[in-house]
Amino acid sequence: MLERGELVSFEATGYTATVRLAGSLSAVVAGVPVSRAIAQAELVAGRRVAVAVFDAASPTDAMVVGVH
Repeated sequence: MLERGELVSFEATGYTATVRLAGSLSAVVAGVPVSRAIAQAELVAGRRVAVAVFDAASPTDAMVVGVH
């Protein structure tokens, strides 16, 4: 399932992100892997992101697959 979110922060060493999924004002998911096809310069806090969620019961089982 593809979800919208907002990039809270990006960690370049592990290429992971902290993301606030759409519809949640306070809950964030940390340690979400980011596709290496996305340039590091695009991963700026506040950017809207597309997140592929593989298991809806476990939001950490996801990947940032795009920015817009």
